[in-house]
Amino acid sequence: MKLSIVILNWNGAGMLRRFLPSVIEHSPEAEIVVADNGSTDDSLDVLAKQFPGIRTLRFDRNYGFAEGYNRAIAQVECDLCLLLNSDVRVEAGWLKPMLDYMEAHPEVAACQPKICQESAPGMLEYAGACGGYIDRLGFPFCRGRILGTLEEDRGQYDSIVPVAWATGAALLIRRNIYVEAGGLDARFFAHQEEIDLCWRLRSRGYGIVCIPDSVVYHVGGGTLPKESPRKAYLNFRNNLLLLYKNMPEADFSIIMHWRRLLDAAAALHFLLGGHWAACRAVVQAHLDFRRIRKDFQEDRDCNQKAATVPNSQILSPVNLLWQYYGRGCRTFSRLPLKNH
Repeated sequence: MKLSIVILNWNGAGMLRRFLPSVIEHSPEAEIVVADNGSTDDSLDVLAKQFPGIRTLRFDRNYGFAEGYNRAIAQVECDLCLLLNSDVRVEAGWLKPMLDYMEAHPEVAACQPKICQESAPGMLEYAGACGGYIDRLGFPFCRGRILGTLEEDRGQYDSIVPVAWATGAALLIRRNIYVEAGGLDARFFAHQEEIDLCWRLRSRGYGIVCIPDSVVYHVGGGTLPKESPRKAYLNFRNNLLLLYKNMPEADFSIIMHWRRLLDAAAALHFLLGGHWAACRAVVQAHLDFRRIRKDFQEDRDCNQKAATVPNSQILSPVNLLWQYYGRGCRTFSRLPLKNH
């Protein structure tokens, strides 16, 4: 199977200098493509002078994570695409476990490697860890990462398992299925768009898995800092859009009752902690969701018609906030889940 590794870059010249050499050295099986999302730094000069053999796609402006990848994937010809963040380091043999699994399991649409921290390689990383899940209220979590708590990698999650979503930091996906499902939703711009895509794929009967024998090392937070109000806004707004697009009305109405209360509590927490901008971000996220949700009605109807797998088989039955704050379950293995 022909593989293209697509790296989306925006003002990441330093990341390209630091991490692209490892991808080139350790990915002989793949075509490597860098899609530049309208960078204003010296990224294009770096690519031209230091990596002249790498195919470069030049976009006229920053289209965001979702549309940037959609535009890039439309311009590559391959069986498999690997969406790879520019701040990821790889090592020898990192591709083989994933490629072998995809070859042997045609029912699987996408997979991810184990994601560890570049700054602390013995720790799992926030953006994906060992595969992603969604709790009953729509909150994403991972094997190895619950809310802000990260686990040491002791091999405790080294089994190959089906997951609800695979991280966009290193997402290997069949190109034809990506295109058929509509790709990433560009209206999300950034954050949780890969969860939305994976939910659509799971609901259509495709498998998503984590292949921990493949390991990559991720810096994380390269585009927006963790404390960014913009990041908070996108995460809260996009999570609501994620639920609206993929849940039937009866389930969504119940979930939204709780989410309004919980997100209001989060806004109050930010306010009392003096994080005024984050508080405003949460409020604005809900206001904007109410304003734009009608624009997603057609997609929602399409998703419901195409679904062959009920959400009860995609969402985890746990209430993550209760387990974390009420019962003190800070690690994935302590959650009351079966077959994970």
